[in-house]
Amino acid sequence: SEPFVTLYHWDLPQALEDEYGGFISSKFVEDFSLFAEKCFEEFGDRVKYWVTINEPLIFSSYGYDKGLHAPGRCSPSFGNCTAGNSATEPYIVAHNLLLAHSAVAKIYRIKYQVGMSCEGCVEAVKRVLNKMEGTAKI
Repeated sequence: SEPFVTLYHWDLPQALEDEYGGFISSKFVEDFSLFAEKCFEEFGDRVKYWVTINEPLIFSSYGYDKGLHAPGRCSPSFGNCTAGNSATEPYIVAHNLLLAHSAVAKIYRIKYQVGMSCEGCVEAVKRVLNKMEGTAKI
């Protein structure tokens, strides 16, 4: 079995939150890209399958709209948050996450993705199409 590596899975370094607000800042995109590239360099010979960001909707919504997950930001009317803006921050975070995912995917495709092999692909596609048409020979 092959390993799948998730680059972000609820483990943003506190230093990034303290320095520039973590996901709320566009600086996250560059830092995440550098981190991902280092992971590709170090582990790319052993890992073929990468996930950039786990559950972005959950932590952008619950962390920046409802204040239920770290960093616990929301508008005061939504809970016991001491900071945040539920009308804008979840969208800013989601935007930065999409930019980070896109930047990392581009780095991977350009520098690290090995060519794709398609041995047997044509015959496999023909079998699937035949089954879909009900003409497969069993």
